[in-house]
Amino acid sequence: MTRNDRHHLKHLAEMAAEFDPSFEVIGPRRPANPFIFCSPHSGRHYPAAFMKASDLDPLTLRRSEDSFVEEIFSGAPSWGASLLHAHFPRAYLDPNREPYELDPAMFTEPLPPHVNTRSLRVAGGLGTIARIVTEAAEIYRDPLPYAEAERRIKTLYMPFHDTLRQLLQAAHKQFGCAVLIDCHSMPSIGGPTDDDTGADRPDIILGDRYGTACAAILIDETETFLAAAGYHVVRNRPYAGGFNTEHYGRPAQGLHALQIEINRALYMDEAKLRRRPAIQRLTRDMTALARRLGKLGARELATPAQRAAE
Repeated sequence: MTRNDRHHLKHLAEMAAEFDPSFEVIGPRRPANPFIFCSPHSGRHYPAAFMKASDLDPLTLRRSEDSFVEEIFSGAPSWGASLLHAHFPRAYLDPNREPYELDPAMFTEPLPPHVNTRSLRVAGGLGTIARIVTEAAEIYRDPLPYAEAERRIKTLYMPFHDTLRQLLQAAHKQFGCAVLIDCHSMPSIGGPTDDDTGADRPDIILGDRYGTACAAILIDETETFLAAAGYHVVRNRPYAGGFNTEHYGRPAQGLHALQIEINRALYMDEAKLRRRPAIQRLTRDMTALARRLGKLGARELATPAQRAAE
């Protein structure tokens, strides 16, 4: 092993220690239903070196967080589902992207050929390693070495998605289907780089990639339940579902994915990033939603081929 190899391994170990653990799975040892709730953007652990590399103050860096979303869905495991949530922040690494969506302008050297430098998310500054936070403020003072992106992807992104994939595979094996509910929050007003700039947003947006990522009954049941609870619910605009919804949603194979975006004004002070008492009601409602969805069995979510085989 060369000196460079030893240095690289030491750095990987130090990074892993910064996030100990880097994510968490909460749920029963043997799930009672095929649902996996995932909160990829609610991590709040900011490494000191990351903070030093930015001219932004801590509150501004946190603007891209889906603050407290893992708390809002914390009741799902009580009804037999699994809950996966990241501890690392979205501003540091975004697991709702392809593994290598990177902006070449952020790095000190040319990027390797396998990197996707041309996606709309990269153009917007929100790739796997984000260039900006929500208000379009630049995160980094200086360009990064590509090795830094590679380290974050290998030590955080890859293990996170390996775990999510294992949870979905285990659910599919046990129940004949698997369901990802990808849990997010959104600013109450469309931002300068959004399609709905300046517009007041609904309470909840459900994204199923325009009907391609899950069985219709899943989004229908979710919308009906939330609307009956008093929420203003819309579908797919401006959020139809990100990488996780698109990548894991393959209903023809019994793999379903639905994204839930919650208006932050419902439960928090957006300026100060503080919980409001209304978070308790929202948490109760999302726990009740998890219970309701958990009653959808393999029969309701079966593929046409599975139904034909019965």
